[in-house]
Amino acid sequence: MWEKQELKITKSEVEYVAHLARLDFSEEEKEKFTFQLNNILMYVDKLNQVDTTGIEPVSHAIALNNAFREDLVKESLNPELSLVNAPEARGPFFRVPKVIE
Repeated sequence: MWEKQELKITKSEVEYVAHLARLDFSEEEKEKFTFQLNNILMYVDKLNQVDTTGIEPVSHAIALNNAFREDLVKESLNPELSLVNAPEARGPFFRVPKVIE
């Protein structure tokens, strides 16, 4: 079904991991996941070949500057306006199905 290439993971390993995760896949899905996981592992191998000597580790691919907004006190939303799209309301509150018996 899939083109022949070097295998980093086998179909039996995919079946084993699926069994551990209590997942049930069809034969076609097992082949598909084997192919996809194999491609991912081969890409990781390519990345491992890159010389990263002298490169500092980072937590993001791009620099993040001031990712958080200022914590400013603002006027609250009007209760009537906040309930405009509520499927059901009781007074100034959202009415929701009972979840605790």
